[in-house]
Amino acid sequence: MGKFRIKGGIPLKGEVRIGGAKNAVLPILAATVLYPGITCIHDCPKIVDVLTMIRILESIGCTAKWEGKTLLVDTSTASNFEIPAKLVSEMRSSIILLGSILGRFHEIKISYPGGCSIGPRPIDLHLKALRQMGVRIEEEHGYILCKTEGITGAKIHLDFPSVGATENIMLAAVFAKGRTVVYNPAKEPEIVDLQNFLNRMGAVIRGAGTNTIVIDGVTKLSSIEYTVIPDRIVTGTYLVAAAISGGEALLHNAQSKHLYAIISKLREMGCMIQEEKDQMYIKAPSHLKAIDTIRTYPYPGFPTDMQAQIMALLTIAKGTSIISENIFESRYKHAEELIRMGAHIQLEGKIAIITGVDRLMGAVVKAEDLRGGAALILAGLCAEGETIVCNSRHIERGYQQIDEDLRTLGASIQKIKDEE
Repeated sequence: MGKFRIKGGIPLKGEVRIGGAKNAVLPILAATVLYPGITCIHDCPKIVDVLTMIRILESIGCTAKWEGKTLLVDTSTASNFEIPAKLVSEMRSSIILLGSILGRFHEIKISYPGGCSIGPRPIDLHLKALRQMGVRIEEEHGYILCKTEGITGAKIHLDFPSVGATENIMLAAVFAKGRTVVYNPAKEPEIVDLQNFLNRMGAVIRGAGTNTIVIDGVTKLSSIEYTVIPDRIVTGTYLVAAAISGGEALLHNAQSKHLYAIISKLREMGCMIQEEKDQMYIKAPSHLKAIDTIRTYPYPGFPTDMQAQIMALLTIAKGTSIISENIFESRYKHAEELIRMGAHIQLEGKIAIITGVDRLMGAVVKAEDLRGGAALILAGLCAEGETIVCNSRHIERGYQQIDEDLRTLGASIQKIKDEE
């Protein structure tokens, strides 16, 4: 893993374009397995998680080719339904291949997924739903073995609006016999994007983004070209970058309708934000205000994937703020690193109490997960002196060339090798 070296104290100013969404393109890549041919995905981010998903697709016989920001995926030669455990251990999102591979091959062998160390993320909801759809599932020696003679439609109520479970149900139901109805599904924009992608291919799905999703099974799909939605978490991260540095930024290809929970909190802190059709402008106030409470919830609530970044911002806000993390356990590992930089943070279970300080100090810190690592880069932007953020690969799982984007906005940040 490499490192990022940041020299703080420079107010950002400039323009940057937001690329395709990590959490949208991964299920879309899984969905390409359903059509035995070529699918063209535009604005596909070339990030570590996407490269891992490509390696997984290649392991089952698919081929992939980059043409600039476009990825061509050919699944016509896919023939293997066993996913290598090593690749699955690198990325939790690999579990969304359950639905698509079952839909095409009626069989899959996959190990339990890995990814960020942010606490238990059980897949019981995925397996329970697939069983309701006629899939036989055995669990042995860390592997999940699924078989079916044919997926059947079912009425499924999710006890929690899990994004991954919702995606797996949608993918499995595309070729199911009859109708599948999902109650209490996840409502994230990425779910809507997956619906739009599948419908363009010939699926019949409606209701994504609402309390109920209905999927009527079809017998075949077709080849398409598709452009992925902009990444709302990258957008939120760069909004915070401008705010924490005391600067301003214009973000192109940014959809504000996906970020209202984030925008409202930034405005509450004193930021000026202007929204237009496909762009957003933010200007930081002279003094950031603390926020009484931020609670992470499933969409459209405040996203857990922005909790770390907003915590970094609150460390320099005037007053005391409280964050309640309600989605994942162990998602405060960045707090200890922020404290090394001079932040005042108290942790009490799922609650973090942040009292703003006048300034952070540069330090050598370590990224333990994707979003926590991004938060440490943000902290480095406003810290006095130099900050080194180790374990850059965690950050590169979800941000394509974050250092280049921030340099475009005027930041002093470089990627360096471990030995430097």
